Amino acid sequence: MATTSSSPNRWRDVVRRRVAVTACAMTLWAIAIEARLVQLQVFRYDTLVERAQRQQSHTIDLHPKRGEIIDRQGRVLAYSVDLETVVAYPVDVDDPVETTRRLCEVLTCSDAQRDLIQARLDTDRLFAPVQRQVSIDTARRIRELDLEGIGFLKENARFYPNRELAAHLIGYVGIDNQGLGGLESSYDEEISGRPGRVLIQTDGLNRAFTSRVERPPTAGVTLELTIDLYIQYIVERELRAAVREHHAAGGSVVVMHPVTGEILALANEPTFNPNTFLLSDENARRNRATQDVYEPGSTFKIVTASAALEEGVFHPDLAIDVSPGVVRFGSHRIEDVRNYGVLSFADVVVKSSNVGASKIGVELGPERLIRYVRRFGFGQTISRDFPGESRGIVHPPSRLPDSELASVSIGYNISVTALQMAAAMSVVANGGELVEPRLVRALLSEPGRLEVPRRVIRRAISPETAATMTRILEDVVSRGTGRAARLAGYTVAGKTGTTEKIVGGRYSQTRHVASFVGFAPSTRPEVTILVVIDDVAQFGGSVAAPVFQRIAEATLRHLGVPPNVDAPPPILVSADPPSALRARLTPVHAQVPLEPSGWTGPQRGLMPDLGGLSARAAFAVATDLGLITRVRGDGFVVGQTLEPGSAITRGQTLILRLERAGVAGTGSRSKS
Repeated sequence: MATTSSSPNRWRDVVRRRVAVTACAMTLWAIAIEARLVQLQVFRYDTLVERAQRQQSHTIDLHPKRGEIIDRQGRVLAYSVDLETVVAYPVDVDDPVETTRRLCEVLTCSDAQRDLIQARLDTDRLFAPVQRQVSIDTARRIRELDLEGIGFLKENARFYPNRELAAHLIGYVGIDNQGLGGLESSYDEEISGRPGRVLIQTDGLNRAFTSRVERPPTAGVTLELTIDLYIQYIVERELRAAVREHHAAGGSVVVMHPVTGEILALANEPTFNPNTFLLSDENARRNRATQDVYEPGSTFKIVTASAALEEGVFHPDLAIDVSPGVVRFGSHRIEDVRNYGVLSFADVVVKSSNVGASKIGVELGPERLIRYVRRFGFGQTISRDFPGESRGIVHPPSRLPDSELASVSIGYNISVTALQMAAAMSVVANGGELVEPRLVRALLSEPGRLEVPRRVIRRAISPETAATMTRILEDVVSRGTGRAARLAGYTVAGKTGTTEKIVGGRYSQTRHVASFVGFAPSTRPEVTILVVIDDVAQFGGSVAAPVFQRIAEATLRHLGVPPNVDAPPPILVSADPPSALRARLTPVHAQVPLEPSGWTGPQRGLMPDLGGLSARAAFAVATDLGLITRVRGDGFVVGQTLEPGSAITRGQTLILRLERAGVAGTGSRSKS
């Protein structure tokens, strides 16, 4: 009986032990699960959420449209065009090898490009670029292939419609729409705008199931420049012609308004096409006017003379003995082209006497002369609109013994940029203020127009000294070394410069930097123009001054600046209102002369009053003046867009408003 009764108890003990073991195991398992959950939900929560977002959410940046660059008249210099970029969604590509083969038939890939595209398609990534900024025809052909997992994104590419025109000012951008030169670089943050962002969400198999634009791209601002496209064209044309004529290595021209500091044109030779900037060399892309330095030679005498007048050390009529045409400072020898004997202070500048200028500089002393050198803006950057602008080379006074000081006085032993030299001449032109040269006139955006104000860096000389220097520089052009710069109808103030280039460690007698800097009209200056031609055999008066003359003549005419010497009599314009004029016109069915009585014909460079002329007669006059004529209406001229008496240039557009007067008219209607 004992044996029988113990068997059931043993079974219960076994079950009880097994239940206890199972309960302990379940308890430990529950504790482990809870601990793991606490670890995941508490201690690693942030890390896991971030990982999940990375796996399930993807963002794609949307490039904004770069703002336009326009000239002072609103003409477009640079804008962005929409191009398409071929992209792939690798998770949707069934056969990467075949897809790559068909793509490369259109894209004409190299072996390396083929391998790269196939590697991008043969992954589990959500998105991969295939080819940036393809042509319209290429995009069309790829679309016709209807490949799974291949799509397109819109991108912006920069386009410069005027090719080389103003290339050094505007600059260029890379394939990622980032400014790499010129204003495209210095104003990249403003022009480029703010990128947008698209959020794409995927499932567990990395398949996209939704997308949304989190932030749309914001277009960049438009830059309105101070330059005038027409003046820029004239400057580049004349500079290129001069470089070719004299077989020069290159050159620069700066045209600026001396009072406001606005750059109306700036050109360099050689130049480049920013649409294909990678095909040009670094020398062509360099802005020589702001990045290269040169010894200015005699143009620098305006600083030496201004300092002497301002300090009261000399006055214009003071006699200076420059005989026998040579002076020595130790072993250093300074010569004139001939023996001038005794010259007045003014004639030292007019005749460009090196001997006289060196004596003036030594009399001033290094401290005073270098103080004015820096007042005129040399040895420092003077504009915020030119990236990479050179400071030039100005030695401290302590390193200038008399021999070196004499060289500085005549524009040697000092290096300047073309922009600095133009700004220095503008000091004399505007009455003594060093004004910052500027290239950006305003920033245009949705909120409105933000003007860039004129900024005076400092006063360099007094108005009285500036006025005296102006009279001296007028004589340079009228009877001195700058006679080739004279303009019909305008007084010009300017200075020639010729510097011997250093070749093989010595100054060459046959290779020069020829320059001329001046302003016109000298009474109320509208433009300062600097011309620098590098590596020529002749002097500044014969090489650079004629270029100045041609540019100044076209610029003043284009700007409508009236002559200040022997000005033509004003054109008398009828004060009658259009209605009275129409009442006086002959009916259309009567015989009408081509030109009204009293018509004297157009004066060269000025717009005549075409009121009352028939359409045919007005067309004949406008054609003779080289104008592009458009008409509105028919009959006789009752209005014109170019004001009578205003200065005109060939190629300008003239719009004529025509009306028929006083008659309901029968008969045929002529077209003109």
